Amino acid sequence: MEAPAEEPRREAVDALPGTTLLEFGTGWCGWCRGAQPLIREALAAHPGVRHLKVEDGPGRPLGRSYRVKLWPTLVVLRDGQEVARLVRPQAVQAIEEALAQAGA
Repeated sequence: MEAPAEEPRREAVDALPGTTLLEFGTGWCGWCRGAQPLIREALAAHPGVRHLKVEDGPGRPLGRSYRVKLWPTLVVLRDGQEVARLVRPQAVQAIEEALAQAGA
């Protein structure tokens, strides 16, 4: 999934219904690239989950509002509320468990 040209505003993310996986990172980050197959596999089992890939870095307000410090950081939301967070996930099972916490 490509990152949108413009990052969404926090108010818009907070208003999203259902389950959303926010993925904070960059295209050049080795950890981020390494996590892509894990994220794809986990999301394949949860087709109803919205996936927002957010380019992060200094001065990016959405990442700062979620206090993102390391990439990739996955934030699982249910109706705009954070229910789980993973930093540098290393296993599909960990991502699936985080999605399950949101009822996905």
